[in-house]
Amino acid sequence: MKKTALLFAGLLLAGFVHAGELEDAKALFEQKKYPEAMKLYTKLANAGNVEAQQSLGQMYWYGEAGEVDEAKATMWFTKAAAKGNKVAADSLVIMQQRVARRADIDYWVSKYDGEDLKSGKFHCPAPRVPPISKQSDEIDRVANAINKWQDCYNGFVQNLNAVSPLSNRIPADVAKLMNAAEMEKAKAHLAQVQENVSEEAKVGAKMTLADVAVWRSATEAYIAEHNAIVNKAPKEDSISSKRK
Repeated sequence: MKKTALLFAGLLLAGFVHAGELEDAKALFEQKKYPEAMKLYTKLANAGNVEAQQSLGQMYWYGEAGEVDEAKATMWFTKAAAKGNKVAADSLVIMQQRVARRADIDYWVSKYDGEDLKSGKFHCPAPRVPPISKQSDEIDRVANAINKWQDCYNGFVQNLNAVSPLSNRIPADVAKLMNAAEMEKAKAHLAQVQENVSEEAKVGAKMTLADVAVWRSATEAYIAEHNAIVNKAPKEDSISSKRK
């Protein structure tokens, strides 16, 4: 009886020790002291603590205190799930889904090119602007083309601002499968894509506006000169007739 009592007391004491260390590990994690937390979680996980196994899997999954290690994350999730840990079991399901959705993850991490941001109704080809227009019908045609381009470009800019940051466009069912490192890479990639699309549009707009300025200046000068000639002609004819 004494041996049994001592054995029970020993197990109880071990449980208290593990519980205390588990709380310490959680506290270290919350303080973002990841290396220290991982060391303590590893000790507890190797001793068979289910919660520590699940937490350790999460740390490897998110790359805290080091690089992302999916193999180790899977190992610890598997150990914890086998003992009934639901979080670990759900994490394993997500990791399996990652395999099936790898192409979708890679698309947002590195392959999205922003082509949809400048296609369809947001495709705004520069209008054909001649150096000068001398006929009324051509002036109207060019002016309409310029206005149409301006409306399209304004719509493009408004849409680009509305979808910023582009990381918000990652579908929720894909985002939940991405680990922290992948999400950071995706954010950086998408920010660069948006910058490239914006800069390309700005350069094109500046060139178009420069052509428009040249056309408008030359056309307005021609119209003013033409009107001056037209307005002057009747006066000269009138003077000549009076002299006769």
